[in-house]
Amino acid sequence: MASPSGYSPFCPVRDRALPGACTSTPDRSTVPPTKTTKSAPSTGDRAPRKRAAAAGGKPLVIVESPTKANKIAGYLGSDYVVEASVGHIRDLPRNAADVPAAHKGESWARLGVDVDNGFAPLYVVSPDRRQQVTRLKQLVKEASEIYLATDEDREGEAIAWHLIDTLKPTVPVRRMVFHEITREAIARAVANPRELDTALVDAQETRRILDRLYGYEVSPVLWKKVLPKLSAGRVQSVATRIVVERERARMRFTAADYWSLDGLFEVAQERAGADAGEPTTLRARLVTVDDSRVATGKDFDADTGSVTSNVVHLDEAGARGLAARLEGRAVTVSRVDERDYTRKPYAPFITSSLQMEAGRKFGWSSAQVMRVAQRLYENGHITYMRTDSTNLSGEAISAARRQAAELYGDAYVPAEPRRYATKDKGAQEAHEAIRPAGDSFRTPGQLAGQLARDEFRLYELIWQRTVASQMANAVGKTLSIRLAGSSSTGEAVEFTASGRTITFPGFLRAYVEGKDEGSGNDDEADDSERRLPRVERGQQLDTRELDPKGHTTSPPARYTEPSLTARLQELRIGRPSTYASIMQTIQDRGYVWKKGSALVPTFIAFAVVNLLEQHFGQLVDYDFTALLEEELDEIAAGQLGRVDWLTEFYFGGEGRHAGGIGASGGLKSVIGQRLEEIDARGVNSIPLRALSPSGEPVVVRVGRYGPYLQAGGEDGARVSIPEDIAPDELTTERVEELLNAPSSDRELGTDPETGFPVAVKAGRYGPYVTTLVPEGSKETPRTASLFKTMTPETVTLEQALQLLTLPRSIGKDAEGEEIQALNGRYGPYIKKGTDSRSLESEDALFTITLDEALAIFAQPKQRGRAAAKAPLKELGADPVSQGQVTVREGRFGPYVTDGEHNASLRKGDEVETITLERAAELLADRRERAPLKKKAAKKTAAKKAPAKKAAAKKATAKKTTAKSTAAKSAPAAADVEDKVPAGS
Repeated sequence: MASPSGYSPFCPVRDRALPGACTSTPDRSTVPPTKTTKSAPSTGDRAPRKRAAAAGGKPLVIVESPTKANKIAGYLGSDYVVEASVGHIRDLPRNAADVPAAHKGESWARLGVDVDNGFAPLYVVSPDRRQQVTRLKQLVKEASEIYLATDEDREGEAIAWHLIDTLKPTVPVRRMVFHEITREAIARAVANPRELDTALVDAQETRRILDRLYGYEVSPVLWKKVLPKLSAGRVQSVATRIVVERERARMRFTAADYWSLDGLFEVAQERAGADAGEPTTLRARLVTVDDSRVATGKDFDADTGSVTSNVVHLDEAGARGLAARLEGRAVTVSRVDERDYTRKPYAPFITSSLQMEAGRKFGWSSAQVMRVAQRLYENGHITYMRTDSTNLSGEAISAARRQAAELYGDAYVPAEPRRYATKDKGAQEAHEAIRPAGDSFRTPGQLAGQLARDEFRLYELIWQRTVASQMANAVGKTLSIRLAGSSSTGEAVEFTASGRTITFPGFLRAYVEGKDEGSGNDDEADDSERRLPRVERGQQLDTRELDPKGHTTSPPARYTEPSLTARLQELRIGRPSTYASIMQTIQDRGYVWKKGSALVPTFIAFAVVNLLEQHFGQLVDYDFTALLEEELDEIAAGQLGRVDWLTEFYFGGEGRHAGGIGASGGLKSVIGQRLEEIDARGVNSIPLRALSPSGEPVVVRVGRYGPYLQAGGEDGARVSIPEDIAPDELTTERVEELLNAPSSDRELGTDPETGFPVAVKAGRYGPYVTTLVPEGSKETPRTASLFKTMTPETVTLEQALQLLTLPRSIGKDAEGEEIQALNGRYGPYIKKGTDSRSLESEDALFTITLDEALAIFAQPKQRGRAAAKAPLKELGADPVSQGQVTVREGRFGPYVTDGEHNASLRKGDEVETITLERAAELLADRRERAPLKKKAAKKTAAKKAPAKKAAAKKATAKKTTAKSTAAKSAPAAADVEDKVPAGS
């Protein structure tokens, strides 16, 4: 390690009071249970090293994003320089290449955390942030003082500390915080800076280290026992388990049929004084026969399809027969219950409730919600969107009450303001709910001209919810009526009907919450009404109609992103600010794919969850994960020592903390002890209820080449499973269809070089040939696509072996650059370095000579394009770009485009069924991943030039910043590790 007196950019700094200092770390066995001190330099700290500001120096304000920088710069004016860090500038090493030479030999270098010395993290400047760090260092030298204006949550506080420690300012440093980007809020923040919040920095670092330990210890187990390049995470693995458990329930599900009986009954005599709109009929459902309850869907066991209680199970004959015996029989009102109905407003949005509600109402993914919310926040339209607090400031409450009174009248505003207590005791992400920005709210209509369509929709949702939260209760009446009668054969029956009338809508005038799709909840929307006639006990009603209806029980609905978010929140797993990234991660890692809006687990997810449940059950236990979350909050509050807690989690201890894993020896010991116990064949096998055509058991196995079905044991028939089949769709009928279907997969012979069999197979992108490497072998299979002139039925071993020689080395040019012949998705081509040229025929791949290749490269590159094909489907205008969205066929498969951006359809998307909303989501995600335009970055850099005296230097700095900003402006949340993601 670097000496304490000498600064190293890779030093695992522990002394936050002196940014940049690298202190020795005490032995972990002697670390007291107190928090490591982290603070921004106080006035006293700064005094000894304060220097005079550069002539003409201005205050430097550092924020995370260029958009945020532009907005704040406009408010502060030319007296300030505002620059973006472009997210986190430092992190733990992503891979071995990131580890500096001084630490490569250390036993802990792979982790990036010195577990033997107080869990000191090894921080390195991210490669894609080095240019921006250089830019910031130059600006710091010329600044009179520094304002760190990163977000006021754990991540923002951590970014601020890393900026101090990396940039090493010798001028006063102040922490500038705000919840909204308005002129007034920025002015208040500049006038009232604070110190760095050491608790938030400690909490973020502890979570980062915990997730690194979890991911780097558990993921290699998945590589060895399931498939390479898989990842495990503290929250992502639990979220995957939740989705898998729901799919298991669907696979076990047995449907059951049952019948119901509805009746339409008429009031024989109109009630005196009845108003003109009062109904004269009511529709009721049969609930009992001879005092025994009639079965409904909830009375059937989901696994067996049998009734679970002593109920009357009506079949078609029974329902129709009873209807015939009740025909023309009058019924009597046996009971009338009327109650007052009161519905309080919903709390203002927090991160998770915003994601859920936008998902329900708009069909958006969590990532799309957060992208749009980020734009609204950075442009000053809403408050900070990562929060788990439902609190509203006094100014916001006044603004909401004032606007409610203006729009709906004084009667719709209660006498006292409403205040919402946050239920989560660990809530900390920000101090206020998501609401419109400012001390007076702008209506959606006032902002319509400034917002793109999706921004308008989300702003309107937030505005409605905020205003409604300060409005009066909705009140009304609920009415329940029970009717008694008897059949012609003496069977006693009862029907029931319920209704609701709203006499004063209150907050429902402004906002009504959506319902989860497929939740199984029979509740109607909060503003729905069902009016029943006024009847009295003992009153007779005539039977007008009897309607027998058949029903079939349904399997539990798959999770959607909103409902999975709700489940994670219910289990107290994860933080609101992480839910969107978790939803994206489990899809990006291949554990989950979308079928419409439903989340479907892959068989790889089944194998991973099998392994974790069977051998590391505590790591995916819901209560254990929730307890870790609580204890991390206690660390943030200073109630638990960070180092002691990490020590117990990783090395073991008494088991009082760290979720109790310490009693089992800690994470490191648990992984080491159980690794060799794992039966890879077992965890990668998923038994099905379905049977083969000959009645043999069928199992799904996860193999090197993907999941496949196997019937009749180890030597039974095998068949690949198409990627678009959901696990619960593998019924006996579907299994039989797959096993009996003719397959183009066949062995062609043996590769004379390796001795491995050579086979032709059907793949996602067409037929290909491959060497069949035995499972467990370290050899990598060789693969090659068939030429367009070849078919799986006719390709020979000789042709296959020739294909497997590709890519073919043709030779080297005069400078020693190798030239290769390759067959790609765009057809045959030759390649030299980064330059490539197409070939006229596939056969030329094997015949082209070095001289011929050099002649081709000597010609100018042709950039002409073929005439565009007609779109496969036209969907409408994109909500962001307003360009016409179409579905087109490309060489990589179908994709959607708005004329500016292209986005490939993903697994589960079909050309025939894709909607404009789904296409807009794909395009929004593509835009988010695309680099910023250089022009905008240069403009920003030019606008923020801090001092005239350094104009010559600034010319270079501007160019550097423009390039860095354009290519590397992804937000910190998007920073992921290349090899093993550190947990959640």
